[in-house]
Amino acid sequence: STTLEDDDVKAARRQEIIKITEQLIEAINSGDFDGYTKICDPHLTAFEPEALGNLVEGIDFHKFYFENVLGKNCKAINTTILNPHVHLLGEDAACIAYVRLTQYID
Repeated sequence: STTLEDDDVKAARRQEIIKITEQLIEAINSGDFDGYTKICDPHLTAFEPEALGNLVEGIDFHKFYFENVLGKNCKAINTTILNPHVHLLGEDAACIAYVRLTQYID
């Protein structure tokens, strides 16, 4: 069974994960590779659309976009995280699912 204090701690951890995710998206939108690398594990893995279903490993894949695209288009971008749902997987791991709403003007 859990106590109210346990529930408060879990709620605070969930909010922390949401805040860090917002910081990660802001680093991406602004082309801040240093900020991005401070948040991400250097051995991250991802399935990206341009990898055509292949698993991408490591941060170098994403570094290409920071060096060549992100932050260079100078468009105003606003990103909102909708309906975040955080799964706490242990003391030092979590998974977040959300809808990312991105606004910009062409």
